[in-house]
Amino acid sequence: MAKFPGVDYLLIDSQLNEQEKMVRQTARRFVDERVIPQIRDCFRDGRFPTELIGEMGRLGFFGANLEGYGCAGMNNVEYGLIMQELERGDSGIRSFASVQGALVMYPIYAYGSEEQKQKWLPKLQSGEAIGCFGLTEPGFGSNPAGMLTRARRDGSDWVLNGEKTWITNGSIADVAIVWARAEDGIRGFLVEKGTAGFSSSELHGKLSMRASVTASLALSDCRVPEGAMLAGAKGLKGPLGCLSQARYGIGWGVLGAAMDCFETARSYSVLRKQFDDKPIASHQLVQEKLADMITEITKAQLLALHCGRLKDEGKIEPWHISMLKRNNVRMALDCARQSRDLLGGNGIMDEYPIMRHLCNLETVKTYEGTDHIHTLVIGERVTGVAAYK
Repeated sequence: MAKFPGVDYLLIDSQLNEQEKMVRQTARRFVDERVIPQIRDCFRDGRFPTELIGEMGRLGFFGANLEGYGCAGMNNVEYGLIMQELERGDSGIRSFASVQGALVMYPIYAYGSEEQKQKWLPKLQSGEAIGCFGLTEPGFGSNPAGMLTRARRDGSDWVLNGEKTWITNGSIADVAIVWARAEDGIRGFLVEKGTAGFSSSELHGKLSMRASVTASLALSDCRVPEGAMLAGAKGLKGPLGCLSQARYGIGWGVLGAAMDCFETARSYSVLRKQFDDKPIASHQLVQEKLADMITEITKAQLLALHCGRLKDEGKIEPWHISMLKRNNVRMALDCARQSRDLLGGNGIMDEYPIMRHLCNLETVKTYEGTDHIHTLVIGERVTGVAAYK
């Protein structure tokens, strides 16, 4: 199996320090050696490779940009490079790491009590425990303010009722971050597996993200103690702050999928012979597609890198992340489609990774804020007028 050579047309590596390159190389080797050899079969079988979770934890991939509690304390560019390499393997692998770190560990880290941090963060970082994030509901995805899940006080406890869906890791999670509407606003709760009144059911029939676990969560008079609430999160700002972390990782991750599609198409076009036994790479229309792809990948790399530096400086804003997620997912989808076209009929065969990436990216375009929602976030920023309703 050929090792991935990387994609760096504009010498962007010159903007990375040695530590950042080393982190990327560690993640790249993990993907080449542990993910690529089995991911086609995982996608075929609709199976997430749970045997990789412990190894990902030992390599520091979970909550990599958090400090303490066993976390690696990496900068946000290093974290982004990990997401890039994991999604080069498969969006399902990156999605697992994004949920574990950005949507479960981050809210505990940012909004939780010291007791909650000590109990959960080391186990989540190592992969000993798995988490999920329960925000989306059957009737409310892009409009979380309309959520129907309720939390009411009963003595010193909270009682939760409602349903969540499209929950990555939902049926294998040891703990769920569940967002519910209480009297004083939207609140987050840590709901442990096995809690009475809490159940999950895996969703089947997916034609995308097949190497990922997706489930629905049901809460029926689910009673949790006062200490299960994330006391530092009140209102939509809590879950939206978590989504910003995840969206940032997606903006980097899809670069990996685009790079894999591009490199597959590029190498194929050099080897594939057609018309007078010449490689199809010698044809102008083929070179145009490759030139378009490498240009858009390069622009997306620069956007991701700059956002990473802004994040490390504490200057990044949600609307910056919306541009990153919207642009880079669009770019990756377009690269996947153009790459599929260059491979002709072979482009739909799972001998090659392109159709798998293409199917996955259709989901990535939708989750953590649809393309339309991020369009409106950017539009509000440049006009001062909200157009959500």
